[in-house]
Amino acid sequence: MTEAQSRPESAGSEPQRRESAVLVPVFRDRDAVLRVVLVRRAPGGLHGGQLAFPGGTRAPGDVDALDTALREAEEEIGLARANVEVIATLPPIATRTSGYRIEPFLARITRPSSWKPEPREVAEVLEIEIETLARPESRGAAIETFPTWPGPQRIEFLRVGAHRLWGASYRIFEPLVPRLLAGEWKF
Repeated sequence: MTEAQSRPESAGSEPQRRESAVLVPVFRDRDAVLRVVLVRRAPGGLHGGQLAFPGGTRAPGDVDALDTALREAEEEIGLARANVEVIATLPPIATRTSGYRIEPFLARITRPSSWKPEPREVAEVLEIEIETLARPESRGAAIETFPTWPGPQRIEFLRVGAHRLWGASYRIFEPLVPRLLAGEWKF
């Protein structure tokens, strides 16, 4: 990581961003319950142990951001492109301190018979019932400190079992929850 990427953002300066993309995979299970697929990142690295959507940094051979998201989802969890139907391009999100610009894509997926997590990148694949994330008890906030932050900051999150969905993934997903439950898109 370069000094510019690790330096906190300040007013009037825009850090150089690493282009990345994620897939927000949603499906209905056998009982017609609407679920979202999240990954828990493997330990280590800047985002180790955190919940996220399948995705990552754009590679030189990627045609565009969607190609990045689809490639990464296949590499990280074994979700074949043939099982993905992109239904919305979501607003890009810039991370506050880690230097990423993330292009998210909402996708209707056909769940594979089994997930194939890439162990160097993914510790666990989670299929979370979206309705549970809309409950007030799923919401939380905390004051946190991380090495790349200039000081303690308040973060909002969604409780996902023993984990928290926060940061860029939270900012991508939180506004989608009521829209998904209202049936804005068909699954």
